[in-house]
Amino acid sequence: MTDYSVSRRLFLAAAAAAPAAPMPLTSDRIAIFSPPPERIRIVTATASSVVPPPRYTAEEVKQIQSQGKNVQLTIPANAGELNQALPEADVVFGAINAEMLAKARNLRWMQATEAGMERVLFPELIKSGVVVTNMARIFAPAISETAIGMLLCLTRGLNKYYFPQFQQRTWKAERNLVEVDGMTMGIVGLGGIGQATAMRAHYGFDMRILATDAKPMATPIFVETLREPGWLMEMVPQVDVLVSAAPATRETEGMFNQKVFRAMKKTAYFLNLSRGALVDENALVMALKEGWIAGAGLDPARTEPLPSSHPYWDCPNLIITCHSAGFAPQRQIRLVGLLADNVRRYASGLPLMNVVDKQRGY
Repeated sequence: MTDYSVSRRLFLAAAAAAPAAPMPLTSDRIAIFSPPPERIRIVTATASSVVPPPRYTAEEVKQIQSQGKNVQLTIPANAGELNQALPEADVVFGAINAEMLAKARNLRWMQATEAGMERVLFPELIKSGVVVTNMARIFAPAISETAIGMLLCLTRGLNKYYFPQFQQRTWKAERNLVEVDGMTMGIVGLGGIGQATAMRAHYGFDMRILATDAKPMATPIFVETLREPGWLMEMVPQVDVLVSAAPATRETEGMFNQKVFRAMKKTAYFLNLSRGALVDENALVMALKEGWIAGAGLDPARTEPLPSSHPYWDCPNLIITCHSAGFAPQRQIRLVGLLADNVRRYASGLPLMNVVDKQRGY
């Protein structure tokens, strides 16, 4: 049995002459296990003491196990059961650490149940031959809806004027409001979340979309301009809404800093939908308190839960959604659907969805 990873460009070139089944490729990498495995042993796990391992209902387990002839999904109840299951597992749903990897001698594929990889990848896993896939695009609908909701709260004065008025039982019409229709949105990171947000902004509010992304890709029809990351500082002064949707990597650490916030229009808004590590928090606090920008909406923060002493709590025109933007009942349906589809692909020797480039970190 062998598994290999090739570039998407080479894969598509080889397949160009053949009829293609509809398969949205969300990664630069293609992972195919050939020949297909004769039996599949999946175990759920987590490398975190805070986040519990994935849990699935009986119906969800049945859905996943029905995707191949000999598929078994084990959900350990404790560390002892996990240690017993790992040596036989060729697939892990969730995340592992170096100690678990050493025990999982037959592991070939790890399906992360998160989209971001900064807490999942570690040196031994990166160097190993284990294929890693993630949940890219699965959380995008809910997160993009949250982005639009935060933006409307900021522009229509809901958080600044009307929520406080409701608590105080006062009535005062505020006319210092802004329309988002026709604004220019700049998106950093045009992956699942970035594209979903761009689509809603463009088709819902006739917004002009500019974007940057590190991966070569075709420009979506609803995006006016898509450039490389180096175009950021040229894009920032043009936009009315700046959106952070890039993955957390060494290159993106603290990229939204004083230089970026200083370059924004004073009437512009900043939304972070990605990870707190992308934002220089002290710079954002200054930008809000000193009026460099009009407002901000944040889903994540560097430290979670956010301490009560954090300066964010004292910032004017700031909305924080406590890293809950991706939650909705529908996301579990999509999540299990992707797990089942990837098991089907793995069992049939077909390319897996959402393969992570372990070196790049996404």
